[in-house]
Amino acid sequence: MKLVFAGTPEVAVPALDALIASGRHEVAAVVTRPDAPAGRGRRLVASPVAQRAEEAGIEVLKPAKPRDPEFQERLREIAPDCCPVVAYGALLPKSALEIPVHGWVNLHFSLLPAWRGAAPVQHSIMAGDEITGASTFLIEEGLDSGPLYGTVTEEIRPTDTSGDLLTRLAFAGAGLLAATMDGVEDGSLRAVPQPGEGITVAPKITVEDAQVDWATPALRVDRVVRGCTPAPGAWTTFRGERLKLVHVTPLPERNDLAPGVLDVAKNNVYVGTGSYAVELLWVQAQGKKPMRAADWARGARIGHGESLGR
Repeated sequence: MKLVFAGTPEVAVPALDALIASGRHEVAAVVTRPDAPAGRGRRLVASPVAQRAEEAGIEVLKPAKPRDPEFQERLREIAPDCCPVVAYGALLPKSALEIPVHGWVNLHFSLLPAWRGAAPVQHSIMAGDEITGASTFLIEEGLDSGPLYGTVTEEIRPTDTSGDLLTRLAFAGAGLLAATMDGVEDGSLRAVPQPGEGITVAPKITVEDAQVDWATPALRVDRVVRGCTPAPGAWTTFRGERLKLVHVTPLPERNDLAPGVLDVAKNNVYVGTGSYAVELLWVQAQGKKPMRAADWARGARIGHGESLGR
């Protein structure tokens, strides 16, 4: 089939690579978000998908909005059979959805209908799910509600951050998306409606969502830290300044600390929660690079009874 691939961040690149390498399909063009400011100089930088497409000699389309008439006219000229999508980052209007013969097929990083929305991986970790996965579905105007083509499952490991899990899902999902395109082409796949039960939503995680509440149980603190790593980054406050939490580990044997209270040993830093303590392993103070929590504590000269989050 002739494909136009839509995607923007690094997590979409494995799927683009899989389609390029498939041998069965022609990736005629790529649709991605416009260049965005990056780095200290805030110069405009092309998205990872755009960079990969340019390396492969594929035409790159960067509409400000998918409803732009010029973009839709170019899409009609290309006349794709199908438009596979991975984390494109913009809503597709009906006028664009109707252009490809087989529609737009999205790779979503959850087992739909669970965790529809922008941040499925973060929410699955924060909710304590043990299993997640990726799904391919035909895009319609609702939020991730279109009929399903296929799924793959992935175990959530006890120490997974959202970055760890998303990396694995990007590669597993790339194979699923390529197989879905094969099935759509030869007619062996038919999209089936999503189940009406088990629907959950996964809105974008805000900075406010990433603030740790030390009155919650240790397992919840751990899940928030892992779910918000690397972005937007879990955080708390210490002496009135923000402190980013990079890595913690629950310690069921320590239940002698009140929520937020610090206990500093020679090479360890503990903090109380609503259940038992967690050990701070890596933190990042404002204006500093990530460092071992014990090194941070020595530099801060933490006094007896000092707390986080107050």
